[in-house]
Amino acid sequence: MAELLVDGDPVCDVEIAETRATRNRGLLGRTALAGALWIAPAKQVHTFGMKFAIDTAHVAKDGRVLHVSTLKPGRLGRWVWRTHAIVEAEAGRLTSWGVRPGVRMGLDRT
Repeated sequence: MAELLVDGDPVCDVEIAETRATRNRGLLGRTALAGALWIAPAKQVHTFGMKFAIDTAHVAKDGRVLHVSTLKPGRLGRWVWRTHAIVEAEAGRLTSWGVRPGVRMGLDRT
C-alpha cells in the first residue's frame, strides 16, 4: 500500500496495480473502493462488469494529469495519448481531492 499525492499532498491510501494480473483484475467484483487504484502502465480502462461509477485520471510519466472523467458501469474510457498511468476512485472523489488536468499526481511508497 502507498499514499496518493496530489500536488505533493497526501489524499488517500492507494493500491498499485503493476502486474498484468492486477491490472486486468482492477476493480472487478468489488462493490466499493476506500481509497484509489493506480494502474500502470495503462492508457485506457473500462467499467464492464463493475457495480459502481468511477472517476479516472490519466497521468503522464512526469505526473501531470492529462484528462479526468467519470465512467458509469458498462463503459469504455477514453484512450489518451501520453498516458502512463490511470488512477481510479469512486465517482466524486477526484474532484474532492482537487484533481483536474494540469495538477501533479504521484505515489509515496514509504
